[in-house]
Parts: sequence; structure tokens; C-alpha cells
Amino acid sequence: MHCPFCSADDTKVIDSRLVAEGVQVRRRRECLSCKERFTTYEVAELLMPRVIKSDDTREPFDENKLRAGLLRALEKRPVGIEQIEGAISNIQHQLRATGEREITSRMIGERVMTQLRELDEVAYVRFASVYRSFQDLSEFRAELDRLENNLPELGKG
Repeated sequence: MHCPFCSADDTKVIDSRLVAEGVQVRRRRECLSCKERFTTYEVAELLMPRVIKSDDTREPFDENKLRAGLLRALEKRPVGIEQIEGAISNIQHQLRATGEREITSRMIGERVMTQLRELDEVAYVRFASVYRSFQDLSEFRAELDRLENNLPELGKG
């Protein structure tokens, strides 16, 4: 690490600490030439996979699109912003954990539906109705039946 004061190449780490909930490492450094001290922050550079759209075009992963989709489904529902941010983090972690350089938009949609199912049944059905392009009431009813059979503990009690 170059010294920001004298540009010397040789610095030593005096102290290291995890900060920002363990996402960053704060390092206190000292220049071996001029003896000045300074702080650096180290963050892992984690790249999100590119998204393969349904028309086979590719685009960078866009966290804002993910957030907008979740917020739209959760509009006027009793779900806190912390829970929404947690869901976004979970989805991103799952996508990175695949180790793939490219993922399908369908995979993202399925992850979103899984998170919404855990957060709020109504938001899940809202999202599923658009995502799966329900054509009529029978498809909507079938999804509600599936939801009720798979998650008997939600909405009861």
C-alpha cells in the first residue's frame, strides 16, 4: 500500500478490525518512511452474474430492478423495509453462491417468489400472478390452492 503522504511503497498494518457487520476490514497503517499513520478499508469485490433475459439478450444484474419488483408486490402490505432489504441480500447471496457467470431471469424470479412466500402471502400471489402470466381465474385459484397446501402454517392461528 502506498503512503498517501510521501508515496513510499512500504507501509505496515498496525491494527485490523471487522466493521460494517463484518463486510469490511478496517486497517490502521503506518508508513515506514515518514511514520505517518492512515486508515484503509478493504471490501471483497463480489461480482453478480449477468442476467440472461427471456429473449436471450444479456444485461448486468440490476439491484434496483429487484428492489422495485419486491416493493411493487409488497405495496401497502405490513412488511418492514429491513425485511425487504434482508430478502434482497438473501437473493443476491443465493445468486452469487451459484458460482455461475450468467443466470436466467427465470432463476431470479423463482428466488423472488421464494422470498415473497416467506414475507407475505398476498405479495407472493400478486407477484406470481404477473410473473406466471395467469390467464384466467382458474390459474389464480390453482396457485392459491398450492400456496395453502404448501404453507399451512401461514395465515392460520
